Amino acid sequence: MLDTLHRIVQEVNAARGLKHALGIIVRRVAEAMNVDVCSVYLLDQEAGEYVLMATLGLNPDAVGKVRLQPHEGLVGLVGERAEPINLDNADQHPRFRYFPETGEERFHAFLGVPIIHFRQVLGVLVVQQQAARQFDDDEVAFLMTMAAQLSGAIAHSELSGGIDGLRDDGLPHNSGLQAIPGAPGVAIGRALVVYASADLNAVPDRRSDDPEQEEAAFLAAVQAVREEVRRLADSLAGAIPAEEQLLFDTYLRLLDGSSLVGETLNLIRQGNWAPGALRQTIDKYIRAFTEMEDPYLSERASDIRDIGRRLLMRLQKDSGDQREIPPNTILVGYEISASQLVEIPRDRLVGIMSVRGSGNSHVAILARAMGVPAVMGVGKLPIGRLEGKQLIVDGYAGRVYIQPSPTIRQEYRRLIREEAALTAELRRLRDLPAVTPDGVRVRLYANTGLVADLNSSREVGCDGVGLHRTEFPFMIRDRFPGEEEQATIYRQVLQAFAPLPVVLRTLDIGGDKPLPYFPITEENPFLGWRGIRLTLDHPEIFLTQLRGMLRADIGLGNLRVMFPMISNLDEVEQAMALLQRARDELQDEGMPVTMPPVGVMIEVPAALFQLEDLLRRVDFVSVGTNDLTQYLLAVDRNNPRVGKLYDDLHPAVLRALAMLIRTVQGQGKPISVCGSMAGDPAGALLLIALGVNDLSMSAASILRVKRVVRSVPYRQMQELLAQALTMQTPAQVRALMNAALEEAGLGSLVRAGL
Repeated sequence: MLDTLHRIVQEVNAARGLKHALGIIVRRVAEAMNVDVCSVYLLDQEAGEYVLMATLGLNPDAVGKVRLQPHEGLVGLVGERAEPINLDNADQHPRFRYFPETGEERFHAFLGVPIIHFRQVLGVLVVQQQAARQFDDDEVAFLMTMAAQLSGAIAHSELSGGIDGLRDDGLPHNSGLQAIPGAPGVAIGRALVVYASADLNAVPDRRSDDPEQEEAAFLAAVQAVREEVRRLADSLAGAIPAEEQLLFDTYLRLLDGSSLVGETLNLIRQGNWAPGALRQTIDKYIRAFTEMEDPYLSERASDIRDIGRRLLMRLQKDSGDQREIPPNTILVGYEISASQLVEIPRDRLVGIMSVRGSGNSHVAILARAMGVPAVMGVGKLPIGRLEGKQLIVDGYAGRVYIQPSPTIRQEYRRLIREEAALTAELRRLRDLPAVTPDGVRVRLYANTGLVADLNSSREVGCDGVGLHRTEFPFMIRDRFPGEEEQATIYRQVLQAFAPLPVVLRTLDIGGDKPLPYFPITEENPFLGWRGIRLTLDHPEIFLTQLRGMLRADIGLGNLRVMFPMISNLDEVEQAMALLQRARDELQDEGMPVTMPPVGVMIEVPAALFQLEDLLRRVDFVSVGTNDLTQYLLAVDRNNPRVGKLYDDLHPAVLRALAMLIRTVQGQGKPISVCGSMAGDPAGALLLIALGVNDLSMSAASILRVKRVVRSVPYRQMQELLAQALTMQTPAQVRALMNAALEEAGLGSLVRAGL
């Protein structure tokens, strides 16, 4: 049964759209279970009815016409109980109801299981048989497993616009697609799909203006891979068993045969570019081999997949991505990297849509820093079909519209005009201090990382840089930058803000920030080799960076150095020793460097319970609420499945911050917050009430937070904090804060979109 289940899921995942997928489900399940009927009923969320969406065995004319209220019939009972119903004589059950147009009155045996996604019943999967009998435990388990496997795909379709949400091309209609807010704002533009090297699944369809050139590129790739396979086979001859050597013969037959190559060429001649045509052909062959009953032949699907990757890598190597970046580009990808993002000219990028990630993944943080609206965690969307399509990205509500209707476009254009008016109004605050109506001064610093951040941060009148992410120059190169390069980059940042303070955080890679030339593969990267752990293990990298920082500060004196991901005292002492060594070496070389103030990021729970010892070793601390929240709540902030559990207004987070801030203030050391919470109007109010007067955030958030600070008295902030600390859920805290902002006339700062 496991092999059967695997083949069905593979086939469904390759379906063109929801209707095609449901047709596959009912046909394959009926075959696997040897039943007379298999049907899928989906819950129409808007109408509140179960609708027969696909069937094998009932009258096909009834599809889309049969509708049941949630309290009606056995289907409604399955949904109501959210558990299987297994009956040998369904027609004798008091909830039995049949529709004459289906012809189901002659079927007695009934097994229905709920299709559930994240606690929500999306529909019911039903099998029926004419003979009266109970389905056995194995059959019930198979159908339940089938429903669970399919729930994600069906949920995506539901969120894409209800039961009729997918067109034949698999794209949602105008009701929009729910996602996770990544960066605030609204954007209207056209999709530019980016994908990782050799990721066939992510290759978009794209019309080619020059089929002959695409054909030549593909044939060159085929020839290059043939030669590569032959060389590999020759080098391993005699070193591996004969049966393993046959694998290379299989590869060469695939590349020499007319089927795979010929079908790809036909698709190119029909107008698709070479990578898109290759993806279509490989998908077809993988499905064909996966469906074969013979285990040996079924396993050949992996060979087809490997050949496809090799051909794609060669195409990418030979041609690269030569697309022109049009105005109003919305960058779309399964998982967008920092290097892909910064390659797009800022004046042409208006929005970001990522299938993976959450509101606090690295690309979302970067989008906020750039002031680009973004949505994350969109789900299993066929992004290969989005190239060039018009999109609307709502970074407030976390919503995406694909090929939106004129009405929706008009409404969002109105929202964009309102946003522009708000931005113009906020600009008037640029030169005014962030002081509450009752006289409490708050300093607002910028989080930076890109050269483009420097200008935007100065334009909004920040008090300095509370966090400069030094990893970006590392991420966009194909090697580690040298000392001279780093010194030049850091000097540019320090000079731009002198004499205001600038906090340079040492290299913080790992987790969701890999380097392409220094790959790190781990089961759990967020609990692995990242931040200070990595740089201490590579002192040659760390010392080069520290020397670059100290050299950049010569004659300026506004440098602050901060170490990330500190979890024990030894890390601080070792990092300090390397910093002192870098200073001593440079002084010995005749450079007039000085020791800057040194701080640590508090983002690991262990640091909360060593605060007093840490504070004796450093000059200041900065709280990274993104990671601290992630670790306190045990929620991977890049995982959309648990994205709703991530909330920095969680009572546990607020109480941990209260304890932390009391301890730091008791030691008389400066404390700031540089996580996303600082740039959230609601979070900023609570942090100020807790006693944090230094907040660091993206440039796009500074004037919004300044508006809040200048509008809400400190006394009222403390009253809100007292109420928040007594609450039991994040939703209660957020509702309290949003109501307070609305009452103060600041609701437009946290607008929820359409």
